[in-house]
Amino acid sequence: MSLLAPDAEPFAFGRDADVYAIDEDWVLRRYRDGMPVRDEADFMRHVGQFGYPVPAVREVDGADIVMQRLEGPTLGEAAMAGELNATDIGLLHADLHRRLQSIPAPSGTPGLVVVHGDLHPLNVISTPDGPVVIDWRNAEEGLAEFDVAMTAIIFAQVALDPEYADLSTLLREALATYLANSIDPTPGLDDALARRAANRTLTQAERELLPAQEKLIRSHLTRSGTPTA
Repeated sequence: MSLLAPDAEPFAFGRDADVYAIDEDWVLRRYRDGMPVRDEADFMRHVGQFGYPVPAVREVDGADIVMQRLEGPTLGEAAMAGELNATDIGLLHADLHRRLQSIPAPSGTPGLVVVHGDLHPLNVISTPDGPVVIDWRNAEEGLAEFDVAMTAIIFAQVALDPEYADLSTLLREALATYLANSIDPTPGLDDALARRAANRTLTQAERELLPAQEKLIRSHLTRSGTPTA
């Protein structure tokens, strides 16, 4: 995309993409693997039409997407800075999912909603106008229970991974609050675990944690009175 100079350097980056500043209002995010972003942008525009907090999309070209520049820390950064507690994190994610689940799938297929697929504290920006959800690469039409299960799995991973031992208590409590205020994810849990296991960005050590993550999630569902398989 010609909006960037040949020697432009990203000011932010993730596992899959780099983000470049265009001006004070817009940024360009580019996937390193060249994956087209048209479907992702379409989902963002769709949920935005229903008032869901998502960055505005200006244009798309192959692996490049120009979208609204957001100011503020991620919810994860805010929590680590002591600005949010575990209850805040759990309730915010439950609310973001409730709002997303109220939006019909673009196809209009009964029972399907827009699934984000990666809704966790590092993919929510705490802006002056409220939380805004980013990184819609995994967005698709699917079951709401699957999306809730995927978020629970990610919470449980951080809660159990020795690499994040300093966040264990915070994420355990956030997971409990999130599940207590969400729909029952049990119908989507097996599919979410399988999808997570197939995630190419996970290390072998992270994959080996999945059985413990499932056990932790089901223990919360059992304590809440929700039957589990």
